[in-house]
Amino acid sequence: DQFRDEELTTPQKAFAEAGAEIEIASTRKGEAKGMLGATANVDTLISELNADNLNCVVVVGGMGSPEYLWYDKDLHTLLKKLQAQDKVIGAICLSGAVLANAGVLNGKRATVYAVPDSLKALSDGKAEYIKEDVVQDGRVITADGPDAAPAFAAALVKELSKVKV
Repeated sequence: DQFRDEELTTPQKAFAEAGAEIEIASTRKGEAKGMLGATANVDTLISELNADNLNCVVVVGGMGSPEYLWYDKDLHTLLKKLQAQDKVIGAICLSGAVLANAGVLNGKRATVYAVPDSLKALSDGKAEYIKEDVVQDGRVITADGPDAAPAFAAALVKELSKVKV
């Protein structure tokens, strides 16, 4: 709950237009509510996802991210497996801190919605904070907030177009 609407819907639309299969996962099943009123049906639990079956994971931001995602061990494990398999990983807004807490930003350039807690997470995760809308370092793409959602989605689709399925 409390995801930032356009940080989910903009990449979701871009992926659909590119012909990608989309699965929405969270810490609980049911309907997730966005901060601006959007809803999303959660298809599966994060704990049920298998990195071997995924080409990309995008961690959506919003006020719910620190509460539900920043310290989620299942999500951290999944992200580490994806990184080990050289899969595409994206995070927008406050969720850049999820990647940092998981250890996948160690030595990487990244951006985040810049508040003290998220900046501390990047620093603690040994990431180099870059004050830009979208930052790509290898297969990891981060964005700083809802205004960056279109550019973030475009960067994700471009990187995914390089994946051999």
